[in-house]
Amino acid sequence: MQPTDIYTALDDILNQQQRPLEDVLDHHFSPDYRQRTNGHWDDRQAFVQHARKLREVVASARIEVLDELRDGQHYADRHRVHVMNRNGSRVVQEVYLFAEFDVEGRFVRIEETTLMLEGMESDRDMGSMK
Repeated sequence: MQPTDIYTALDDILNQQQRPLEDVLDHHFSPDYRQRTNGHWDDRQAFVQHARKLREVVASARIEVLDELRDGQHYADRHRVHVMNRNGSRVVQEVYLFAEFDVEGRFVRIEETTLMLEGMESDRDMGSMK
């Protein structure tokens, strides 16, 4: 299987909301998936809660990959997510991400730091909301 990438994973979560969330997550994220966002670790179950909450809040998103590097099972990128929330507010976050793939090309670990470029203070935790 061709390894996933952050653009496709985020687009499937945020913009392909007609697709069942579990199918999307199974395609892009290992059953052993763990994520650290701004210093806080979550297991896959907590990430499922996060993705579910994002689908409740986000109406649409434009993902802009600024830098992307692959080296075997390792992946790094810098991307911006331009979000239009269902309440009409707009958020732009820049994300610095390091990741590792499992043998099937799915993310098994992501460590990321987010920087809010645009939005209200209440949107600052968008990268980890549940």
